[in-house]
This record gives sequence, C-alpha cells and structure tokens, in this order.
Amino acid sequence: MVMKLLKTQNDAELLVERIMYTRNYSLALDKRKCVGCEICQTVCPREAIEVLKPLKTEGLKLKQPTLTIDEKKCQFCGVCNAICPFGALTLSINGNKVVPVLEKESFPKLIRDIKVDETICPIDCKECEEACPFNLIKVGIDESKKIVRVDIDKEHCPACRLCEVECPYDALKVRKIITGTIKVNEEKCPENCHDCVDVCPIPNVLYIDNRKVDVNDLCCIYCGVCKIVCPVEGALEIQRSSVYHSPIHSGAWNKALEKLTSTNDMAKELRTKLSTKARESVKRRFS
Repeated sequence: MVMKLLKTQNDAELLVERIMYTRNYSLALDKRKCVGCEICQTVCPREAIEVLKPLKTEGLKLKQPTLTIDEKKCQFCGVCNAICPFGALTLSINGNKVVPVLEKESFPKLIRDIKVDETICPIDCKECEEACPFNLIKVGIDESKKIVRVDIDKEHCPACRLCEVECPYDALKVRKIITGTIKVNEEKCPENCHDCVDVCPIPNVLYIDNRKVDVNDLCCIYCGVCKIVCPVEGALEIQRSSVYHSPIHSGAWNKALEKLTSTNDMAKELRTKLSTKARESVKRRFS
C-alpha cells in the first residue's frame, strides 16, 4: 500500500519517491548529466516522463530542454534508467541502486564498447580528455611504469566518438550505442535560426553554414534534443536504425525498440536475433 508519493527538486536533481510500508522506491534525475533529449520519454511505458521545451529569449543562446516526471504515473520499472545513454537516471529500492527490468531480463543493457590502447599514448597528450564534451575522460601517468593511464567513466558515456575522432594517434576505438541518420531539410530550415545548434550536446554535429544549419553526423548520438527545439515541423529528421545492447528476448524491449526506431529497422533487428538463435541451436545439436 502506498503511503506517500513525493516529488522534490533543486538545481542539481529531480527526485520522485513512492514510500510504502515495506519498500521505498526512488527515481533520481541528475540534471547536470541530462541533456533534455527524447529517448526516455519515448520508451516510458507509462508516459510518466515529459520533456519541457525551453523558453526562447531574443539574443541569448537557447537552453536545453528539461524533464519532469509524474510521480503518480511512474511505476519505478527502470526502463528510463536502462535506456538513458547519458546515465542521468538512477533508480533505487530501499536505498540500493537497482534496475528491475534488467534484473528480470525484460530489457537489455546498453553496451558501451570503448577501447583504449594506452601503449601508444604519448605521456604529454591529453587530446581525448580535452575533446570529451562531458568531462568523462581523465588522462594520468603511472609514475612507476612511466606509462599513460586513460580512465573513462563509461557508465555515463553516450559513445559519441568525439574522443576517437580527435585522437591523433588512433589509440581510441568507440562503437556507437545508437546508429541512424539525421537530415536537415534546407527548404524548411528558418534562416538565421540556430536553436538546434545551441542545444546539441556534441560540438560541431550541427553548425551554421551560409546562415543555414548543416550537419556532420560522424559524432551524432541521435538523442533528438535538436528536433525537440526546432520551431518548424519537418526541418529536422532523425531516424534511428539500431541500438547496441546485450542479448534479449522480450516483448517489452520490442515495444520500446518500435518506438525508438522505424518498423522496418525493428523487423531487421528481430530477423537478426532469430537468425542468431537458429545458428546457436544448430551448433548445440551438432556439438
């Protein structure tokens, strides 16, 4: 039985809680990590998350959207926690961090495939640390061995690949979590509008060229924050095609995937899963 539903927030955090006789559920949003994208809102099965568009002030850079969570609708399932590419959401039960949909294997875990060859990193190089827009990389030196140590906070890394692109020694390899396409329709894009450029969390994915917005999707994470703030319907198009995740066979994930990607792309992933499952079955039979 629910005793209390609470919602509190400050500049750094939004916290919703469900206090029961035997359990206390809490969902915390780290506002410093959240970029106001649409991914958690898109997959929430209870429509408990809403993205709030920022108010525009003439002459000032547009701020990123913010999130609000309806404590009455939230079921504390952990779907938003599992899918956030920035690791901005944390679910706890009785003070212990837990993601129920991962524990029950009804949702996959995002795979952050980031590899660093520290043996080829020069001691005086910090290009990757300086390139990371989220300050998730720290480069240090192991004095005893005189070698470079590159520490990456993978839990909060959206795998934009900017560190890989900026590394002059090819020491980093990053696989995108979400793949897709992003397109700017020039005929619909308002002249001198740069709202999407202002809010994009990755530098130089969106940029102004001849008073119009252009795109370089090499480091795009397809989060959708640009599309949220775009004042013209259809000026920005984002199509997600796949999500890199742990193996899963779940109807809940299929529904989420259908919301995140197109029906064709979802069908393609499901066909791949079935093909993989068939190959594994054949191997087991003849091994």
